[in-house]
Amino acid sequence: MKRIISFFVGIFITIFSFAHEGMWIPSLLKAVEGDMQSMGLKLSAEDIYSINHSSLKDAIVHFGGGCTAEIVSNQGLILTNHHCGLSQVQSHSSTENDYIKNGFWAMNKKEELTNPGLTATLIVRIEDVTQSVSEGITAQMDERTALKKQYENMQKLQAAAVKGTNYKAVVKSFYYGNEFYMIVTKTFKDVRLVGAPPVGIGKFGGDTDNWIWPRHTGDFSVFRIYADKNNKPAEIAVDNVPYRPDSWLKVSMEGVHENDFSMVFGFPGRTSQYLTSYEVDDYINIINPKRIAMRTQSLKIIDAAMASSDQIRIQYTSKQARISNAHKKWIGQNLGLKEKDALQKKKTQEAAFIKRVSKEVNYKDILQDLKANQENYIKYDVAYSMFVEIWYYGPEIIRLAHGFEELLGEDFDTIVAQKKKGIEGFFKNYDVTVDKQIFKKLVKMYMENLFIDCYIIVFEEYFYTFFLLCHYGIKIFTEKFFKTVC
Repeated sequence: MKRIISFFVGIFITIFSFAHEGMWIPSLLKAVEGDMQSMGLKLSAEDIYSINHSSLKDAIVHFGGGCTAEIVSNQGLILTNHHCGLSQVQSHSSTENDYIKNGFWAMNKKEELTNPGLTATLIVRIEDVTQSVSEGITAQMDERTALKKQYENMQKLQAAAVKGTNYKAVVKSFYYGNEFYMIVTKTFKDVRLVGAPPVGIGKFGGDTDNWIWPRHTGDFSVFRIYADKNNKPAEIAVDNVPYRPDSWLKVSMEGVHENDFSMVFGFPGRTSQYLTSYEVDDYINIINPKRIAMRTQSLKIIDAAMASSDQIRIQYTSKQARISNAHKKWIGQNLGLKEKDALQKKKTQEAAFIKRVSKEVNYKDILQDLKANQENYIKYDVAYSMFVEIWYYGPEIIRLAHGFEELLGEDFDTIVAQKKKGIEGFFKNYDVTVDKQIFKKLVKMYMENLFIDCYIIVFEEYFYTFFLLCHYGIKIFTEKFFKTVC
């Protein structure tokens, strides 16, 4: 079977072949089955996605909540990217056993390493629930009432879909709320590290090689999914056994041939394909440059610290990779959008659209309305983008602090016990000097990039967050913790 299947981050399938491309929900592939087969695909839509028998979807894994992996054996062995497994390799590393630098290989199943908190999720089924989500909503309803009804319908659908099972269900909007799909999944919580190459192979070329094709990197890590004796998801346990998948990928040794069919199957999260020219303009000239600048500052600090100490290098290897991944992507994204003149192409498409609907009363002013909306929205888009940068990729102490909000609940003692368990792992991979430097640089940049009417909300949030940390920190984690953090 002459085909190449590559796996990247996505729940959708993207087909690339000359001028034909697209992103498709797997359950809807029947509509393009003929087109794909005419390009060389030897599978049917049912072979790729089926709820009645095993199919390709049963071998594709949502790894750790953010990456794609694929099952490649009948004993639950999975492959994913090197950077996707790097945090687990790092968690098992020390200056004495530097698995990041030297790699790790389990010689038998007993040597495979458990990873509390790591998950592997498989798709059970995907359902179009657009009609059910809209049930009971009328044209007379105001927007708030309609959204409330929509939310209630989604909750009912999710609850009914998983009743009596160990599955989870979530209803997601697609195409800007015009369609809704329910994704039912099963999640395995015992995922063990089997092997990873030395960083010199797994990240050969470093950030320079990232997001560039062809790549020269051994970009992989190997894990195994474990289940209970009934092949069901289970918490980590010594008597768990390798998962027996319904389907797994057979690795071809034939190699690559010119004009082979190519398909990407995975979990991409979202598409920006439908942005207007006004949004594309703002992303090229406002959003991306600000995000790039934030990460550039973080990386300067982290890279210098990692070069100065093996301990800090081990502590921050995974964090550095996580920050640099999108940093390089956005730099290349802007370069590509400019070189391909994407903005002008968008404007040309929009001009053709306006010409086509010029006599349609409902559509003739739509682009002007979208332009006005974008001009009003951009400050909030900047605020949100900067929030993501500082909250999820900036000073770690901010995220730690916000976690103390749980202590305001009724079950204080239980939450305290949980925090004590997690705090050891946090400080194992934390350097206060590095984080202070990042804090000083990024908080200043963050505030400088906000429009004036966003300041009050931000100030209140930070004041509240650090009040929680410093108030409860001394009470729970001793004077040493308090001095380190506050």
